[in-house]
Amino acid sequence: MVLCAFSIFGIVVLIVWQLVVHSQLAWNKFGLSFFYQVFTDSYTQQKLYWDPVNEHFSALPFIFGTLVSSFLALLMAVPLAVGLAIFLTEMCPTVLRGPLAFLTELLAAIPSVIYGLWAVFVLVPLLREHVNPLLIRWLGWTGLVGNDNPTGLGFLAAGVILAIMILPIISSLTREVMTAVPHSQREAVLALGATRWEMIRMAVLRNARIGIVGAIILGLGRALGETMAVTMVIGNSPEIHRSLLANGSSMASVIANEYAEASADMHLSALTEIGLALFIVTIIVNAIAQLLVWAVTRGTPRSAR
Repeated sequence: MVLCAFSIFGIVVLIVWQLVVHSQLAWNKFGLSFFYQVFTDSYTQQKLYWDPVNEHFSALPFIFGTLVSSFLALLMAVPLAVGLAIFLTEMCPTVLRGPLAFLTELLAAIPSVIYGLWAVFVLVPLLREHVNPLLIRWLGWTGLVGNDNPTGLGFLAAGVILAIMILPIISSLTREVMTAVPHSQREAVLALGATRWEMIRMAVLRNARIGIVGAIILGLGRALGETMAVTMVIGNSPEIHRSLLANGSSMASVIANEYAEASADMHLSALTEIGLALFIVTIIVNAIAQLLVWAVTRGTPRSAR
């Protein structure tokens, strides 16, 4: 039993060791500048970020794409997930609570490639034909949306599919931390004459806010590391654009797209270094999220949650 327990530490150490060893070539050549440097083509004077032919590698566009798509996902998923958790915990009739909770958690069990296929055949055409033209018409003056990408792929499509994927994670953990709030808190606020919404806002959400933040960060960790669905809809272009409708690429998608076809040692090392950075960031984000959730639910019996 002790060997089974410590094998987890061995697996993590082995993963980190392999990533560090195979990324040494890129690390020795570029150092920390690998994450922010920009190259300039000597002929066209255009900015380059990722040029395997001339061995110019910079992770900046992939970091940008990962952050933008994850931010869009949180922007759409958090209000919906928290609202769903409030409804299921405080307002939902008993008859509907079980089926709704089951369907919400079922979303987490769907493979990411299925989400990607649905996005390619349903979501992308919907964005291209209906949503994107409206965004360009009403928000084009901001510069955050542009009509230079008629395919429907891009950061917005990746953000929407990520929002759907992280919705059950944020919702289920939010319900857990809300259920952990003692009923005496609810009864005390109601006894003072508060309405039901005031009770939810002051007694439940205020006491559960740390755990809700932890749930959101845990959803962010899932969004940062998602690969297949994002690869299918983000456009896979190693560039930085201001428009949310433009094509881009993420740290996970560039590894999935290029690792099997990379032949040069420097190319492989650069991709491995991106994987190492993604691994470290994901581990840190998930650890912080678990700590915040535990800060609210500690000492609460499992049956009560």
